[in-house]
Amino acid sequence: MKSVTKEYRPISWPMKGAGGETGTWRGHRPVVDTRICTKCQFCWAFCPEAVIDRYEITIDYRYCKGCGVCAAECPTGAISMEKEE
Repeated sequence: MKSVTKEYRPISWPMKGAGGETGTWRGHRPVVDTRICTKCQFCWAFCPEAVIDRYEITIDYRYCKGCGVCAAECPTGAISMEKEE
């Protein structure tokens, strides 16, 4: 079995922040309610910017674009989109 190194990563391996840092233009941000999150990893799997930690379910807001895909895919409704202040 090969180890998963940069040379052997699958083509679909999420690469964090492929679109660069967000800056100040994001209108909404996802917020995770850890009381109802089951850590199913759907948000991690569907995030187009790969900014969600797979195991801790935390979001790196430096790269999050606020697209809402994570909230739309969350089966428990644990992720809501809140207006950026």
